[in-house]
Amino acid sequence: MFPTLPEDFHVFDTTLRDGSQQEGIHLTPHDKLRLARLLDRFGVTHIEGGWPGANPADTAFFAEAARSLELRQSQLVAFGATRRVGLTAQDDPLTQALAEAGTEFCCIVAKSHVRHVLDALKTTLAENLAMVSQTVEHLRGLGKRVFVDCEHFFDGYLADPGYALAVIEAASGAGAEVAVLCDTNGGMVPRQIAQVVEQVLPHAPKLGIHCHNDTGCAVANTLSGVDAGVSHVQGTVNGYGERTGNADLTTVVANLQLKYGWDLVTPEALRDLTHLSQAVAEITGQHSFARQPYVGASSFAHKAGLHASAIKVDADLYQQIDPELVGNGMRMLISDMSGRANVQIKAEQLGHDLSDPELAGRVAEEVKRRAAAGYSYEAADASFDLLLRALTGQAPDHFQVATWRAETDQNESSQAVVRVSCGAEKARLCVGEGNGPVNALDQALRRGLTPHYPVVAEFELIDYRVRLLDDGHGTDAITRVLIDTEHAGRSWTTVGVGENIIEASWEALVDAIDYGLLVVEGKA
Repeated sequence: MFPTLPEDFHVFDTTLRDGSQQEGIHLTPHDKLRLARLLDRFGVTHIEGGWPGANPADTAFFAEAARSLELRQSQLVAFGATRRVGLTAQDDPLTQALAEAGTEFCCIVAKSHVRHVLDALKTTLAENLAMVSQTVEHLRGLGKRVFVDCEHFFDGYLADPGYALAVIEAASGAGAEVAVLCDTNGGMVPRQIAQVVEQVLPHAPKLGIHCHNDTGCAVANTLSGVDAGVSHVQGTVNGYGERTGNADLTTVVANLQLKYGWDLVTPEALRDLTHLSQAVAEITGQHSFARQPYVGASSFAHKAGLHASAIKVDADLYQQIDPELVGNGMRMLISDMSGRANVQIKAEQLGHDLSDPELAGRVAEEVKRRAAAGYSYEAADASFDLLLRALTGQAPDHFQVATWRAETDQNESSQAVVRVSCGAEKARLCVGEGNGPVNALDQALRRGLTPHYPVVAEFELIDYRVRLLDDGHGTDAITRVLIDTEHAGRSWTTVGVGENIIEASWEALVDAIDYGLLVVEGKA
């Protein structure tokens, strides 16, 4: 059904180079060193580090990599271009910087589209071919192993197949080990990729594929190239890259490993795939994409009651793989669509016994009632845990709030007053000031609780999200607030709903501290 794994198959990561060209990503040399170590541990064959000589950061990265970067499984690759028009390869400073990058492997980009040669480079077709062959020969003469990215190859081949093939033959004839066919504009679909690769295959000893995602087909196009015979795939972790990004290497590798049956990385490394995706997102300063295949938080999340009933019988009935194979996990979402099976599975995941069908039914009905009022527990496991405890007579008794209020004066100074007690003590009046009424309430509540629970001072609010639920009601709308809290590497999410943002925030805030104390006590 699937092709066999070719000998010397390359998984070529370009997160550090092409991925860094995404809007909003700026990588320091230190960031790149951290990413390279993660990629090496995962087991990609090649890591493209950047363009030495083209910018100071990439030059600094390669200098530091030569001093301190020890790779166990991967080869570091320096990226560059063919010599410039009118210069020899020996005299081109960027070619010289590429040669001095301290890497055994180089990858140079070459024009393979007639219009780009004539209009962008403003040179002749013959000169471009000489630029390709002479640059490869020069680097090969220095002992480098060379890959050539044939830029705009698919568009170029469709416009003038003879010239596009001439670029491939010039690169291969000069000693390039891989000719990489690039869908630079991302405009191809899988059928086009397969047809072109099959026609080009006899003209180079080894072909690679580099796809962008402008048609939403980058991963599919990459796999289509593999089916047609390429043995070198390029991509970026999480699909980072210019415009709509590159082929997502996490999806490509997972598909080749789990669907094609190829041993590209160890099973242990594959189980680290979700962590790799999240770690790269953290270093690059990007939000993780919940619906990302295999590694996204929603990849194995189930909401419909019909799905939940089937999953109770056999999880594989609604999951394409065991999520643990890629280091992910199955999640049961609790919403107005939830049935008894949903709440039973979710309760079990949270450590509660809800096997009694009657009790599970009551919980499901309460969830639906609350959903109609605006509550959503899909992303608020902590509040759902507290709700389960309340409905089953196990609600925590850490503290009681008698009254609370918050106000902001004309000078935008916010103050809150909370009357709170712990255990049998008499309620105490606590005042807090802060940057806005929610922060003031937070400060007042913590002031009342820290004498009994000092750890509360260490709870950190890391995210705060607000949504208006009544379309067209404006400032009079029902409000939902989600709060993310963290302590000692553990994070949890709580939800509050109210007729105003302060009321909703207060409910989510109280839940956050109440649940946090359960976490510290080892009960959650």
